Amino acid sequence: MISAAELQKLLLEGCALVDVREPVEYAEERIAGAKLIPLSQLETRLSEVGNARPVVVMCRSGKRGGEALKKLEALNHSGVRNLEGGILAWKAAGLPVEKSGDRRLPLMQQVQLTIGLCVLTGAILSLTVHPNWVFLCAFFGAGLTFAGSTGWCGLALLLSKMPWNRVSGNSCQASCSISH
Repeated sequence: MISAAELQKLLLEGCALVDVREPVEYAEERIAGAKLIPLSQLETRLSEVGNARPVVVMCRSGKRGGEALKKLEALNHSGVRNLEGGILAWKAAGLPVEKSGDRRLPLMQQVQLTIGLCVLTGAILSLTVHPNWVFLCAFFGAGLTFAGSTGWCGLALLLSKMPWNRVSGNSCQASCSISH
């Protein structure tokens, strides 16, 4: 693990910072100099990580960064560190982030709106149409429980693939392939 303050110093000395979030999350906000390699692509893009200098992985809160750390260690990348608390901790420490000019809702807010609307719809339909609509609420409740206990949110992954969350090829070239 590495703290936000330690990472800030290490970035000035020349470390490789690998952001393992999804492209839509990276497009929303990122730490300057971070290279986007989504967790799902880490093994296939391993050559982009490099061995020459210290490598730090990061995500939103530290969970996916921890998974990336395990993957890299299993592939004989030693000395890799994970940003403790992810970009949330970086921002909480008052450190700067780059933001895109895009006006889309943040991915977590999209997840919250989707779940909230589906639970509300299920509750209204179960009261007015048929009691079995309550299972829609149960489905989303089970999904939230699973996401909270494992750190894996299928709905967030699904929403990140939606057309309104796709990062265009041109904007990704400008912001997603920042070299070190």
